[in-house]
Amino acid sequence: MSKLLIVDDDKGIQKQLKWSLSEYDVVFADNREQAISAVRLHEPKVVLLDLGLPPDEDNASEGLKALQQILSIAPFTKIVVITGNDDHQVALDAIAQGAYDFYQKPLDADVVNIIVQRAMAVSAIESENRDIRELGGVDSGIIGNSEIMDRLRTMIKRIAPTEITALLLGESGTGKEVVANAIHQQSNRAQKPFIAINCASIPENLLESELFGFEKGAFTGAHKTTKGKIENAAGGTLFLDEIGDMPFNLQAKLLRFLQERVIERIGGRQEIAVDVRVVCATNQNLEQMVANKEFREDLYYRISEMVLSIPALKDRDYDVLILAQYFLLQYSKDYNMKVKGFSDEAANALKAHPWPGNIRELQNKIKSSVIMANGAQITDVDLGFINNANELSVDLNLRTVREKAESKAVEQAFVLSEGNMSKTAEMLGVTRPTLYGLVEKYGLQLSV
Repeated sequence: MSKLLIVDDDKGIQKQLKWSLSEYDVVFADNREQAISAVRLHEPKVVLLDLGLPPDEDNASEGLKALQQILSIAPFTKIVVITGNDDHQVALDAIAQGAYDFYQKPLDADVVNIIVQRAMAVSAIESENRDIRELGGVDSGIIGNSEIMDRLRTMIKRIAPTEITALLLGESGTGKEVVANAIHQQSNRAQKPFIAINCASIPENLLESELFGFEKGAFTGAHKTTKGKIENAAGGTLFLDEIGDMPFNLQAKLLRFLQERVIERIGGRQEIAVDVRVVCATNQNLEQMVANKEFREDLYYRISEMVLSIPALKDRDYDVLILAQYFLLQYSKDYNMKVKGFSDEAANALKAHPWPGNIRELQNKIKSSVIMANGAQITDVDLGFINNANELSVDLNLRTVREKAESKAVEQAFVLSEGNMSKTAEMLGVTRPTLYGLVEKYGLQLSV
């Protein structure tokens, strides 16, 4: 759970916020000193800071000092300042001094929750971008700040320096090759080749020669001796994707190589020693395939010395927004576009979509949306998720929903009254001047 620090000496507000923000690991502080200690100890991503702190509850001096100190020791922390009803200028001053956002009392728990969600998402995106920059282009590609991805990164770091054979399990499109490459890049073999082969995409009669190579004259068309993928990966890493689709008779030959680390090319009689690390992946249930005699049991145990489960995108919390922003920046640069971010409706639609195609589907969606976008932001229309976005827009911006509803009601009433403005106003329950004001406000072009 993400750390959230709430700095407020009002116990009633603490209790209210703790209940409404239960999805976070909430830490409380009653004053500036406690807040600074909590920031150092817990390193929260977001801070809710009441500017009216003791001993100067009636003014903002103590709260502004806390703001400055927090940013001095944790400059990337997102601080949302909370002020009284008449402290608008103070809130703006806090923003000028580095606060992320402000909220004026009285508290609305639902609105505060949305503000915190957005702050957490922005914090995660910025953190990921910093990590990428710090890697200096040697990015592992494991993008995301969800707890499940943190655990996956930890496993990769631990197994990468070893020679253990890893099996990656996950749905299609979850990024199994990216994980395999991350293992390679963090291993002692990083300077050697990373060779990937998809066992499902190559016809059965060609897969053996692709893996093991062949000698000249071994079969019709074998005009010269050719190394296979295993030899080409010598010193590095061989990634066997969709290992569950490997033909049963070829599994025995692969098992022999894994056990003895020698191969024979097709048509050859010489054993060739090859030093290579093997990482396998599949979206199938290999244990069930073993039970059905469709996959060799001895091979299964040989390739699954360590099993890593790659989560589906729908199970990765707010990672969809982080990945979406990452792809947006990438494709905006590739296509020389000026798209910078997502509208609230678009962000909401991204979170609501189930992503059956996982990261591959998201990547394609963002690529096409960047190309189609007309402005600096990708909208729900660009994404094609209008229905999903509208279903949740009430949770984001009630004013926008009300304006859309009003304009739609005016248009419908105008049509039903056959263009009679007096009848339209009567149906809507407003005066004619009010109706004309609505038409002008929303720029409606009424016609029947």
